[in-house]
Amino acid sequence: MKRHLLSAADLTRDDAMLVLKTAEELRSLADRPIKKLPALRGRTVVNLFFEDSTRTRISFEAAAKRLSADVINFSAKGSSLSKGESLKDTALTLEAMGADAVVVRHGASGAPHRLAHSGWVRSSVVNAGDGTHEHPTQALLDAFTMWRHLGQGGNDLEGRRVAIVGDVLHSRVARSNALLLRTLGAEVTLVAPPTLFPVGIDTWGVETSYDLDAVLPKADVVMMLRVQRERMNASFFPTAREYSRRYGLDGKRMRALQDHTIVMHPGPMVRGMEITADVADSDRSVIVEQVTNGVAVRMAVLYLLLSGADGADHHGAAPESENDA
Repeated sequence: MKRHLLSAADLTRDDAMLVLKTAEELRSLADRPIKKLPALRGRTVVNLFFEDSTRTRISFEAAAKRLSADVINFSAKGSSLSKGESLKDTALTLEAMGADAVVVRHGASGAPHRLAHSGWVRSSVVNAGDGTHEHPTQALLDAFTMWRHLGQGGNDLEGRRVAIVGDVLHSRVARSNALLLRTLGAEVTLVAPPTLFPVGIDTWGVETSYDLDAVLPKADVVMMLRVQRERMNASFFPTAREYSRRYGLDGKRMRALQDHTIVMHPGPMVRGMEITADVADSDRSVIVEQVTNGVAVRMAVLYLLLSGADGADHHGAAPESENDA
């Protein structure tokens, strides 16, 4: 892997499979009484969050701590950032603290890339979501979940059909998933109202559709996206009820799915809007599993980025546990 993880486009097929296979070994920790490894002992991981995201921050924090790294949580609210300090000054402060990895979530697209290539820090930078641009570790955990359910003999997702449904325009998850799933050989179809497709969608290399009911019977995976009202500054559809009727996944639509098809959601869900409660809680749903997988995948990313810097084993073999060391 490269020194930073800023975009799903940075990952080759081999890189992505290395992360997935490493995460598969690390995921076994979730079932152990002691969930810690000494792999990153003495390393410092900083969670630098300019936007609220409890789910992602806690996932990264759990991942770093399970690898025995020291974790510093740096929130923009209540810090010097809220008093006008620049990204550069914050970065220089983190550098002075000796951060080995900085996990960045920012409202401005491109902020993690700026931090990584500015020369302000020597640490590895991980993009935890920037504006409406990308969220590569979410795409990795989604791909990992699909791979565990649908991977053919441990291979990648070649030929699998993935439908990503909803607010594509404002979704960094949709963009990162489209990039990564294509790299892994999947066929991606984005489904949304015309108003919720971004300009230039034809350059993404994916299929698009306005008709959810036409896409569902062929899909191996259906991923529902939350309507991001906080990013909207206009009326993109008539009413919530109309959106739900056209693009929501309910029990009737779920019955049109193939027997092996799984239902996903990056969270947080708006039950009754893009997905009904009975679907979210059904046997088809792997939404809770995605959360567990998220910790394993982020452990794999941190391990591969930071252990590789020391010339440590960098071939996907998970580090030994405390009990085995």
